[in-house]
Amino acid sequence: MLQITDPEKEQKTPPLLRLGFRPFFLFGSVFSVVSMILWLFMLKGNITLSPLGGMHWWHIHEMTFGFGCAITVGFLLTAVQTWTGIKGVQGTPLLLLFILWMLGRVFVLFPHILGGSLSSIIDISFLPISAYMLGKPIIAIKQYRNLFFVPLLLLFTLANIAMHLSLSYPEIFSYQLSSYTGIMLIVLLMSVISGRVVPMFTANGTKTSKASPSPTLDKLTNIPLALAMLMLLLHPLITFNALVFGSLLIFSGVFQTIRWFKWKPYRTLNVPLVWALHSGLMFISFGLVLLGLSYIHVELPSHHIWHLITIGGIGGLIIAMITRVSLGHTGRPLIAPKAIPLAYFLIIVATIIRVFSPWIWPARTAVFIDISGFLWILSFTLFIYHYMPMLLSPRADNKSG
Repeated sequence: MLQITDPEKEQKTPPLLRLGFRPFFLFGSVFSVVSMILWLFMLKGNITLSPLGGMHWWHIHEMTFGFGCAITVGFLLTAVQTWTGIKGVQGTPLLLLFILWMLGRVFVLFPHILGGSLSSIIDISFLPISAYMLGKPIIAIKQYRNLFFVPLLLLFTLANIAMHLSLSYPEIFSYQLSSYTGIMLIVLLMSVISGRVVPMFTANGTKTSKASPSPTLDKLTNIPLALAMLMLLLHPLITFNALVFGSLLIFSGVFQTIRWFKWKPYRTLNVPLVWALHSGLMFISFGLVLLGLSYIHVELPSHHIWHLITIGGIGGLIIAMITRVSLGHTGRPLIAPKAIPLAYFLIIVATIIRVFSPWIWPARTAVFIDISGFLWILSFTLFIYHYMPMLLSPRADNKSG
């Protein structure tokens, strides 16, 4: 049970600042739309900007550490209230954390305002401060099972530091491997969280029995992912071995697929809020296997295959999770607005076009990137349009949060 809060004080807190999911889900999605628009225009040469690290560094950094980490922090700062029974970060502390994240986005895009070093420091500081806010209630009640997510945010911090250091020391730090570290960390986080919530969400949504837990299967899925992530993170200290890395991804992907089938995704086809989760898991499972093969067989274009995981897996799971969590934590029935299944479908199509079309028509790759990016923009715009009123309003059931 949550700690008792002062109802009068609760009413004085703007709804947007009552729990972490509200500002970070909303403005993280807005940022993903704005940054995708900027990326497409920069690629075509329609606008000229000089973001930190150049446009390619900026794009992969901001979609991973800007957008991805905003949603991650919003989810964890909301979930920790459920885990611990202690009121989540809200009000002024949440506002300051949100402003820090926003400043990171502004100064990474316009580094000339403060200079590259200070812009990097501001961006890097967001994750360790988030880790502190997340860990404080967990440590207070000694709930060490969930303390796992605190060092995970610190590993995100190290990956972000490495990516920034790649600008000054490219001979030591690879911005590509550092960015892939961030992606693998998000996948690892999603895999762990999915093991906890997807069986329950599936059972509740389909009114069927819940799949029995399988700790061994969870370990066979997540440990190879963690090892692959560490290989990427430690690339300045150890030689990156593509064969070992690819094998770990394939191993994890195979057991990810087995676990996914164990959760009976075929039962969810009539429940959009649930089948969207399974769609994202499908892209992660298939993506890990195919990506692993691309590191073993160089004929496969890994730079395209990464988008199976980033668009279909991470993007798909994010849009599925934020549409469901936002309903539940704003006191509304778990029924997606009518247009939201279209948002899920747009992400699926965006993934297929971005990954596979360039294999068939490589000369038209730029067109396929435009189409895929446009579908991403439409998908998250649908979320923003339908969920902004919920996220800016008090809970429909008049409870706190």
